[in-house]
Amino acid sequence: MNTAELLVKCLENEGVQYVFGLPGEENLDVLEALKHSSIRFITTRHEQGAAFMADVYGRLTGKAGVCLSTLGPGATNLMTGVADANLDGAPLVAITGQVGTDRMHIESHQYLDLVAMFSPVTKWSKQIVRPSITPELVRKAFKRSQSEKPGAVHIDLPENIAAMPVEGQPLRIDKPEKSFASFASIRAAAGVISQATNPIILVGNGAIRAQASDAVTQFATQLNIPTANTFMGKGVIPYTHPLALWAVGLQQRDFVSCGFDNTDLVIAIGYDLIEFSPKKWNKEGNIPIIHIAASPAEIDSSYIPTVEVVGDISDSLFEILKVADRKGKPEPYAISLRANIRSNYEEYSKDDEFPIKPQKLIYDLRQVMGPDDIVISDVGAHKMWIARHYHCNSPNTCIISNGFAAMGIAIPGALAAKLVHPNRKVVAVTGDGGFMMNCQELETALRVGTPFVTLVFNDGGYGLIEWKQENHFGKGNSSFVHFNNPDFVKFAESMGLKGYKVNSAAELIPVLKEALNQDVPTVIDCPVDYRENWRFSQKAGELNCAV
Repeated sequence: MNTAELLVKCLENEGVQYVFGLPGEENLDVLEALKHSSIRFITTRHEQGAAFMADVYGRLTGKAGVCLSTLGPGATNLMTGVADANLDGAPLVAITGQVGTDRMHIESHQYLDLVAMFSPVTKWSKQIVRPSITPELVRKAFKRSQSEKPGAVHIDLPENIAAMPVEGQPLRIDKPEKSFASFASIRAAAGVISQATNPIILVGNGAIRAQASDAVTQFATQLNIPTANTFMGKGVIPYTHPLALWAVGLQQRDFVSCGFDNTDLVIAIGYDLIEFSPKKWNKEGNIPIIHIAASPAEIDSSYIPTVEVVGDISDSLFEILKVADRKGKPEPYAISLRANIRSNYEEYSKDDEFPIKPQKLIYDLRQVMGPDDIVISDVGAHKMWIARHYHCNSPNTCIISNGFAAMGIAIPGALAAKLVHPNRKVVAVTGDGGFMMNCQELETALRVGTPFVTLVFNDGGYGLIEWKQENHFGKGNSSFVHFNNPDFVKFAESMGLKGYKVNSAAELIPVLKEALNQDVPTVIDCPVDYRENWRFSQKAGELNCAV
C-alpha cells in the first residue's frame, strides 16, 4: 500500500461518498486509489466548480465535502470555492497534488507553497511530509473542518510522498459530546427576555447547523416574539408562521428595519456577524443583545451581548423557556410589520409586464417549488431579490453564498444538491453574468445524471454593480457593466440539454413546470426588468418607521 491508497482508505473511513475535482500529473496515485475505492470521483470541468460542489455538499449534509486538484493553477482555481466554504461555515476538505519534496527547495515547474497560500482562507492547512502521519492528518482535517464553526481545511500531498510505501490504518472517529450552557447564563437570559417590551429574534445559519429549527419555532411561539432571519437562516422558522418577519441583510432599509429601530432587545440565535453586520442594525451599539449559540460571540463594537448563552442551541432555548415569563406583556411592535411585509410580497403576484419584474419572477418560482425543494442562488442583483422575496418553510431549501458572496456558485451547487437530494426539485437561480462563469459544469451535470433547472435572469449586464453605481452616482450613471450573451437555448441544446426562452410573464410557470419534469438538466432564459432595483432603493429611502 502506498500513501495515496492509505489516504483514500482514510477518506472512506470518514464516510466520504464523493470527491469532486480534476485529474492532474501530481495526483495520479490518488486518482488510481480512488478508482478502486467505494468513493465516486466526479470529474468536473473547472476546479472552481469542484470546490463549489464540495462547499454546497458540506452545507447541506454537515459532513465535509471533498475536492481535489493538482498543483499550481489547479490549486489556485480551487481557492475561490474553498474561501467561500470557509466564510459561510460549510465543512470542506481540499486536497492538492504537489511537486515532490526533492524539488521544493529550487525553482520548479508549477510549484507554489500551497500550505502558505491556503492558510488565510482555511481553518487549517498542512502538508503530508511523511507517509506514516497520513491517518492522523486526515482525521484532524475532518475534525477541524466539521467542528463549530465549520469551514474549509487543506491537505497538500507531494507526488513522491503519495507513491511511497506505508503501513497503517485509518483512525477511529471520535464523536464529541454536546456542550451545554451554564445555569447562570440561562437564568440571566430568561430574566432579560421577561422584562423586554419589544424584543425581536435574529436567527442565523448556526441554528440550521445545530438542527435547532423546531426549538427556535417553539421558543418564538411560546414567548410571542417576532423573528427575522439572515439570508443564510431562511427556513429556521417557517415563512408562513405569523411571527416570521422574513429576511434581513439588504444594504437598503426595509420594513423589517423598523423592528430593529424600535426594539429594546435582540435575541440572536445561531447568528454570525458575517451574515449581516451588526453595524447595520445596531450602529450605536446601544441595543441590548442576548447571544445564543454554540460558540462565544465575536468581538464587534456593535455586538457586545448583555448575556451570552453558549452551548447546544436547542437545549439552551428549552431551558430558557422553563424560566422566562412574558405573561401580561404587550404584543411586540415588530409583529405589526408583518402585514406590510406580506402585502408588499403579494403586490406582484398578478403583474403581467414583460420583461418580468424580479418580484414576480421569484413569486412564481415559489409557487412551483415544494416546501422541501431547493433553490441555489448565485450572486448578483437577483440574489438581493431572492433574499427578500424567496421564502422557506424548512432549513437548507434556499442556499445563498453570503459571507464570501462568490459568483458562479449556483450551477455547481445545484449539481451537489441533486446528488444529496435526488428526489427533490432543484433550481439554480443565476444572472447571465454568473451563468457564464461556471456554465461548463452543466456538461458535468448531464454526464453524472443530475437533472436540475437553471433559471437565468437575463439583463445583459452586471445588474448588481449597475444598481450600486446608480445608488452612488445617481440614476442612469453606470459604466462598464453591459455585455452580449450567446443564445442560451441553443447553448443548452448544443450540450444535450433542454433549453427554454420565456417570452411573457404568463409563460413562466408553465415553462418552469415543464423544465422541472425533464430527465436532463435544463436552462431557462428569462428576461428581467431591473428597473425595479432603482425603484426599490427609492422606496427604501422614503420608509417611515414611526410607531
